Amino acid sequence: MTDVRLNMAKAEAEPAPPRRGRGADFRARERAAWGFLAPALVAIGLFFCIPVAAALLLSLTDFDIYALADLSNLRFVGLQNYERLFGNPLFWGAMKNTGLFALFGVPLSIAASLAAAVALNARAVRWRPLWRVVFFAPFVTTLVATAVLWNYLLHTRYGVINWAITSIGLPAVDWLGDPSTSIPAILMFVVWKIFGYNMLIFLAVLQTVPDDLYEAARIDGAGPWTQFRHVTLPAIAPTVLLVSIISVASFFQLFAEPYVMTQGGPAQSTVTVLYFMYEEGFKWWNLGSASAVAFILFLCILAVTLVQLAVAKRVGAYQ
Repeated sequence: MTDVRLNMAKAEAEPAPPRRGRGADFRARERAAWGFLAPALVAIGLFFCIPVAAALLLSLTDFDIYALADLSNLRFVGLQNYERLFGNPLFWGAMKNTGLFALFGVPLSIAASLAAAVALNARAVRWRPLWRVVFFAPFVTTLVATAVLWNYLLHTRYGVINWAITSIGLPAVDWLGDPSTSIPAILMFVVWKIFGYNMLIFLAVLQTVPDDLYEAARIDGAGPWTQFRHVTLPAIAPTVLLVSIISVASFFQLFAEPYVMTQGGPAQSTVTVLYFMYEEGFKWWNLGSASAVAFILFLCILAVTLVQLAVAKRVGAYQ
């Protein structure tokens, strides 16, 4: 007992270790946070910031095939590449086509994916895992293979789509050979190709909406459409914003689909900004001009994204 009392007395006599202040704890957590963020920030700097800065600098030069052979042929030309682009009707045609793809493709893809997600989220639907695989399969299938398949489906004489149209007495449509129908034809393919990915995103967030909200809405006499409008949409509004931003960026960067299906035709009606950039850089080897196109495309995507965020904040889609 005496030893215990002596030990207790010594412990009371010894000064307590100094406590770390709140500032020290905060700095330690801040250092840990920066440590976790460092790999991602390094990757963003290497693969985004540096390429964007390099593209901007390259767009101010006349970098072409002669500069590739000898860098002494490289000259600084300032904003001449941008002036030539703004005076080039082919560039404005590509901007118009890209705008049409985004204007009609984004709402169509979101509507199709959301409708499929709502349908698969219903408890009455049987074999839901099978339908998810079926709807998601086009997204993971090789784009070139599916584009070639759709070329046959849209064939004027032998295509299944025209066969279905002519079977009900309507004339066949030259889907990929007529400038007035080439963009709708490619839009059908693109929406079919990508809507499965967005569907999975919507399906995941729909499963987080509490059933109590739907039960309360049903008690108040709300029908399916009223439940969707006043319960589902407010609950998934941030996800709708995310999908719309991703979709806008995807449609602004449309390239492989018109390249494989129409090669930009007919009559340049499906040339997109990215397709125009490809031709400038790798067909005509005007790499300075192609870099200017890339930077303009980057600014367009950034501007549209900022507008989307501003509109979403105004309507309360996110806080």
